[in-house]
Amino acid sequence: MLFSLPRWSVLALPTVALLLVSAGCGRPEARPAPDSTPEPGTATSAGPTRSGDAPVRLAGAKLFVDPTGAAAEQVTAWENAGRTDDADRIRRISEQPAAVWITDPTAQVQSAVDAVLTRAAGSGGMPVLVAYHIPGRDCGSFSGGGAPDGDDYRTWIRNFAAGIGSRPVTVIVEPDAVAHSLDDCADGDDRLALLADAVAVLKQTGTAQVYLDAGHPRWVRDVSRLSRALRAAGIEQADGFTLNVSNFIRTSENVDYGRRLSDALGGRTRFVVDTSRNGAGPVERATVDGGPAWCNPPGRRLGAAPTTSAGLDRVDALLWIKRPGESDGACRPGEPPAGRWWSDYALRLAGD
Repeated sequence: MLFSLPRWSVLALPTVALLLVSAGCGRPEARPAPDSTPEPGTATSAGPTRSGDAPVRLAGAKLFVDPTGAAAEQVTAWENAGRTDDADRIRRISEQPAAVWITDPTAQVQSAVDAVLTRAAGSGGMPVLVAYHIPGRDCGSFSGGGAPDGDDYRTWIRNFAAGIGSRPVTVIVEPDAVAHSLDDCADGDDRLALLADAVAVLKQTGTAQVYLDAGHPRWVRDVSRLSRALRAAGIEQADGFTLNVSNFIRTSENVDYGRRLSDALGGRTRFVVDTSRNGAGPVERATVDGGPAWCNPPGRRLGAAPTTSAGLDRVDALLWIKRPGESDGACRPGEPPAGRWWSDYALRLAGD
């Protein structure tokens, strides 16, 4: 995602976004790097619960730690190979709750969602999924792809919802999609209508907490303009918005921006912040080592551990939405494609 200069994001899936002047489109004792935001508490031990007929809420819920995935596999492989110190560092990633990105094609998305929620069912934890299939995804950049057209996307999101059934889940809807609509990389009105439909369909499950992505503080700086786009995209039916997905901007800056955006939406809209890789903040220049500063920048660190008890005004959670250790894209020679696990970068993020 980018800065106020043009922005672009580096998403956590098989592809990435770009960023102009900005940065892109839990583990046991994850160490947050210095940040001016007070250290939040850890996620509560209670599982997703209802209050009377009220829906399950993300705030205060225990988060699901998926035992599968590349980080967990890396820990096992390195333990077996005797690389115990490196395995311990990657465990700082594998043992923390992180979002699962759903990018499967329309015919497979229901089973993909069902598989994650089935794994989560016995844990008492809230799974976090990312719906990432909008047509023209990532403006055709590193995370390009998605549905071929609006009709396919409408079917896809309904199949996604069918995979949820009546189980508790938090869904992050289409990272970068709203902000990109303001960059004129897609037909803005059509895209916002698709997003509004997606929010409505997911909320009809009765158990999904839905957060519509709103980019990050250095992308769309005019919160009045962004708030109008979010309204057209269904924010009033959603549970809130997300900030900093796959980016590196410090938590304190995101929280300040989120409150201003919430004010522009009437003052009651809540939000979550992706803290997965923002422990050292962003690179304050457009390029580094011959590649864009939002794409696999060196010197970054894991951010604050995920928690649904952040103790911050209007913040429902600090989440790891981008999975630390997955590449932002092949931005420099030898870098893996977007979404591919990259153990060397994961070690750098985890620190010493």
